[in-house]
Amino acid sequence: MTKPKPLADDLQKYLIPAFERKAKSIAAVDVRALTSYTDALIIIEANSQRQVTSIAEHILSRLKDQKIRVIGAEGVKEGEWALLDYGNVIVHVFESRIKTYYNLEGLWADAPRMDLSGFQTGPGEDDDEN
Repeated sequence: MTKPKPLADDLQKYLIPAFERKAKSIAAVDVRALTSYTDALIIIEANSQRQVTSIAEHILSRLKDQKIRVIGAEGVKEGEWALLDYGNVIVHVFESRIKTYYNLEGLWADAPRMDLSGFQTGPGEDDDEN
């Protein structure tokens, strides 16, 4: 795998709400060179169906507050796989079992990953190290 690409500033507004809800894992994939329908995929893993719904609703709310409108949203209430389409960015929020089954990261294995390390090392997030 290639070195992760730097995170584009315009993607932060989509990622901050996900990190606020303590998702199990988050990946951002640059698909501009591989598809014409979007520029980036954000793939979020949640620990439960309830957390899928919570993360998806939080992202929708936070972006709405910033006057960013979702083009389409599917699966938010069901809580297994929520898809939030913002045009240039598509956010997938998966329950762990469903994420493993569909393996979107494997499907887009040729696409460069974006470096999210700046989010993961924020203050107070590394509570497990002691």
